Amino acid sequence: MVQKENLYFKKLMESKSPVGEVVEVQKFMIRAKGLQPCTLHSLVMFEDGSKGFVNQIEEGLVSILHMGNKEIQVGSLVVLQHHQLLTKVGKDFIGRIISVNGQPLDGKGPIAASAARPIFNKAPDINQREALSDQLETGVIAIDSLFPIVKGQRMALIGDAKSGKSTLATQIAINQKNTDQILIYCLIAKRKIDIDTIVSRLSQNGGMDKVIIVVATMFDSLVLNYLAPYVACTIGEYLWHEENRNVVVVYDDLTAHAHTYREISLLSGVSPGRDAYPGDMFYSHSQLLERAGRLKDNSMALTAIPLVHAPVGDITAFLPTNIMSITDGQWILDMENFQNGIRPALSMGLSVTRAGGLGHSARQKKIAIQTLKILADYREAKEYAHFGNELSDQSKQALLLGDYIIDILNQSPSESYSVPEQELLLSTILSLSIQDKIDILKLKKEVRSYVDKIKNDQDFDALVDSIKQTYVISNSVQRGAK
Repeated sequence: MVQKENLYFKKLMESKSPVGEVVEVQKFMIRAKGLQPCTLHSLVMFEDGSKGFVNQIEEGLVSILHMGNKEIQVGSLVVLQHHQLLTKVGKDFIGRIISVNGQPLDGKGPIAASAARPIFNKAPDINQREALSDQLETGVIAIDSLFPIVKGQRMALIGDAKSGKSTLATQIAINQKNTDQILIYCLIAKRKIDIDTIVSRLSQNGGMDKVIIVVATMFDSLVLNYLAPYVACTIGEYLWHEENRNVVVVYDDLTAHAHTYREISLLSGVSPGRDAYPGDMFYSHSQLLERAGRLKDNSMALTAIPLVHAPVGDITAFLPTNIMSITDGQWILDMENFQNGIRPALSMGLSVTRAGGLGHSARQKKIAIQTLKILADYREAKEYAHFGNELSDQSKQALLLGDYIIDILNQSPSESYSVPEQELLLSTILSLSIQDKIDILKLKKEVRSYVDKIKNDQDFDALVDSIKQTYVISNSVQRGAK
């Protein structure tokens, strides 16, 4: 393999490509004289066959980020391979686990690439885009019913460490096995145990068939961790543009990516800004996330879901506010909800979607408004109940329905509900009176048997009445969900 790369290096030298000499080595940061003419992000090859890309161009010198593991020696030669940094792309990557370099990591043999594409693409122009309209079903009731996402939207997933961000992202990934969506899951600076957990969860629930996992571990070079989200996005863009597929890209997580970029920038001598991040930190992430959207020529969409760490739940920190200002909404995970056993631990007061409502039908919008109002009344009634005050009937009903709704929204990573199933569940709860009690667990298990009977609005209303007759139990019986 090394001999083959050496032959390719000699071939590039003989082709009279621009050549430079390494004059300084600082870990992965290489400075070379010569190598002109070249452009920013040009792909270069060193004598040992390893590669890098041009990060800065100065007078007489070029700064290169080295992507190999072996240290480059001062005095060695470097040659220009391509004027753009490329990555392999293709439909055969679906169902596979790959490195940032495009190499398979799942032991299933080599992957035949369809093409090579530039990693740092620009976002589609406004006149190439189409208005968003179609809901992206996640199978998660709290999301689909209350804070939905549409295909082509950029939706941030923000929360403290160990609040369930990756678990929720894998829930969304698993649900795509029943849709036309391809999901690309990008893991940035992750531990091996975290990677194994996510892969195992997807495999056990049949989610790997429509997923591409791009892996950069915490032991890989900073350069590969920096490039990981751009590689994942480029693979998604190929499927989106050339294969006419709807694609979702999950970036887990952009906080690790920002830390990587900060370290690279500081070693490059870039002046630090707020929290020591470089001044173009916002531009770096906006350039990535704005590549999502819906194309006019094929009506297909690329959806972006960046995960962001909010330290101690502080969503006003630098990175969370940056990402929130780029995206079209955010799901906020609350650690208090997580500690109380609520899964997903979505904050109903802080989460918001600025485009997802476009995919909701009139019935869904009505259910969402009623549910959110009851949850707001529920929180207020619980505050009054702490003081032992006598509650009004309206507050008592808010407490009753609020408990039921929280039980409905609480679901394990392996659970998934279609939109009609979600509508039936929430409509049934919203129709209950203060005297009614219902077995939530049994209802959630058997709601699928009712969906095929829905043909029109009259059928839906009749089914809600039928469900109430079947599952409402007397006041003397404790409801099964408790």
